[in-house]
Amino acid sequence: MTLEKGAAQAKAQGQRVADSRGVEAAARIGLCTRGVIYVLVGLLAVRIGFSGGSGGKEADRSGAVRTIAEQPFGQALLWALVAGLAAMALWRLSEAVFGQAMAGGDTWTRRLGSLGISAFYAVICIGVVQTVLVGGSGGTRGSDETSKEYTARVLDWPLGRVLVGVFGAVLAIVGAVIVVRSLMRKFEKNLRTGEMSPATWRIVAGLGIVGGVACGVIATVAGVFVLLAAVRFDPNQAKGLDETLRSFAATPAGPVLLIAAAMGLLLFGLYSFCEARWRKAPEHDDSAEQQTSRHAA
Repeated sequence: MTLEKGAAQAKAQGQRVADSRGVEAAARIGLCTRGVIYVLVGLLAVRIGFSGGSGGKEADRSGAVRTIAEQPFGQALLWALVAGLAAMALWRLSEAVFGQAMAGGDTWTRRLGSLGISAFYAVICIGVVQTVLVGGSGGTRGSDETSKEYTARVLDWPLGRVLVGVFGAVLAIVGAVIVVRSLMRKFEKNLRTGEMSPATWRIVAGLGIVGGVACGVIATVAGVFVLLAAVRFDPNQAKGLDETLRSFAATPAGPVLLIAAAMGLLLFGLYSFCEARWRKAPEHDDSAEQQTSRHAA
């Protein structure tokens, strides 16, 4: 009984930490950092689109990092980026351990998703630290090169072809789910929409829908490329974000589709800033939905 009581107390203490204002601040800082990265990637991709799908910096995280490093006080800006990425990783890790601060946020699928996102941002954070401290390739290495190298390694494993295929299929499915959830405006349940004016609410909703759909479509296409790498046993078929975006320029729509996808990423970056501003913190906000009839206008 004592052990059960101790476990309950430890869980309650951990939950208080997860619901603290410190974690809330980390979430908002992390979302702003995500916004910066997506806006920069979107701008880089727009430039590539107007150049016909060739040339320019990579339209991915490495290109964004190099763009920041080239600015005045670039080193200081990169350290700020490191802090934001670390905040995002810690916030998502707290969600993986204690569950998301929302209805149904305690399920194992949401916890696993948060853990994956936490690991993703932690890896990026470490790469940027390498870039700042020792000029390593971790923060500036292109996503295309990394995708091909990792795919080649896994293909050499026993059952590696199956693992790569499963990963590609899961990525494509996740992308499709993101598209559907964005169109259904599921993201709104995380926002304090009652604090927005009708005009602001419509703008934020538009950013969330268009930006989310763009991210989902790109993830789906990237997943299909990984799946092709498994089917054809060719790691060169796998593409990172940059090559995935450039592949849009090879479609009949040409650079127009690439520019549209780029604008979608840019809008998702802007939505990230909005989410940082209006994201619900259930431990501080009224848990009841504050939707008003004016939003239906």
